[in-house]
Amino acid sequence: MKLVIFRSLLALLLIATMIGCGSGKSGKEVLNQTVSQNTPAATNVAAKQEKIKFKTEGGTDLFSLKQEVDGAKLVDGKNQELARIKADKPGKIKIKNAADKVLGYVVTEKGYWKLKDVNQSKDLYIFRRQNDGDYKLENTAKKEVYRIKTRNDGYEIETPDKKSVYQVKVKAGKISLIKASAATVFSTKSQLSPIAFTCFGFDILTREQQAALAYAVNLTGGK
Repeated sequence: MKLVIFRSLLALLLIATMIGCGSGKSGKEVLNQTVSQNTPAATNVAAKQEKIKFKTEGGTDLFSLKQEVDGAKLVDGKNQELARIKADKPGKIKIKNAADKVLGYVVTEKGYWKLKDVNQSKDLYIFRRQNDGDYKLENTAKKEVYRIKTRNDGYEIETPDKKSVYQVKVKAGKISLIKASAATVFSTKSQLSPIAFTCFGFDILTREQQAALAYAVNLTGGK
């Protein structure tokens, strides 16, 4: 058996040497290149498992989005599962609680995202991009709940009567959710688009809905 393996390796080395002579490369270089070309590329599993961490102003972990191959998990500061965000089909995300009970769906369309009920028969909220670059969150009657206005340093979340609720500020690689009183609610230094982060300022939504909407918006870059 060892003799057969030795002969096979010797034949492969001879072929590589012959090819190398014609290409100007050494037999070792060609052999290494051949092995490399026939070795499957390793997938970056670690990148998919990265956590998007949200921390208090004091640096305490508040909650996180733990990314997975087919979606993400929403976990609290003690890494306890709160919700599962799973890709149901292209353009549709399913929201489940820790007991695997369906809580609703997020459907992505061109220029907007819909939060739907458990039966997928009713639109609960619509997050819509405006022609001027601003965004709106509308209720089931298509009435404005929040307007998200673009600022030089991020976004501002306002009520329909133009009352400021939160500011989303981007500074030095950190995105922060700030109350009108200038108090920071929480922030993240993880990779998340600022417009996706604004979803966590929609107090009318549950944390599970906020996380699922933010995940969907982040996937499409807010477009």
